Amino acid sequence: MLILLNKPFRVLSQFRDRDGRPTLAEYVDVPGVYPAGRLDFDSEGLLLLTDDGGLQARISQPRSGTRKTYWAQVEGTPSQAQLDELVQGVDLKDGPARAVSARRIDEPAQLWERDPPIRYRASVPDSWIEIVLTEGRNRQVRRMTAAVGLPTLRLIRYAVGDWTVDGLAPGEWRKATARRSS
Repeated sequence: MLILLNKPFRVLSQFRDRDGRPTLAEYVDVPGVYPAGRLDFDSEGLLLLTDDGGLQARISQPRSGTRKTYWAQVEGTPSQAQLDELVQGVDLKDGPARAVSARRIDEPAQLWERDPPIRYRASVPDSWIEIVLTEGRNRQVRRMTAAVGLPTLRLIRYAVGDWTVDGLAPGEWRKATARRSS
């Protein structure tokens, strides 16, 4: 079984929390499924859940090469040099990291409201970029954008392989076909 969930902002990518923070259990009541990879507490978007260990490994292991597409609202206006640097690679404390691709995009048309909203500052512009990775280290997109001078304000995982968050409001989920996705 494969479930596509639009994980809301400030929800843990697990089913229990000793500290009482919101978890997946508040949104998905399907026994025996587990997240295939993680999505930070402060990030939103597509989270895959499955009961198939092989599929879970294919999705979450960097060596599988599964592409993860992120939309990042960043502080500032990215230059082509900054986007190129994300692809060429940046040095993080846990080693080098590089994106498969990075490009500036318009604000996504299907974007949902976030609660609470991003703080608006008239004197500081913000923009959207799309970043594609094949690995997913802890807070990697946020650390990479900060390394090139573009702090992330909002982070949404739009796709994992061919699966997308299209048509799912925050907290909504649907079953999907567990095909091979790249």
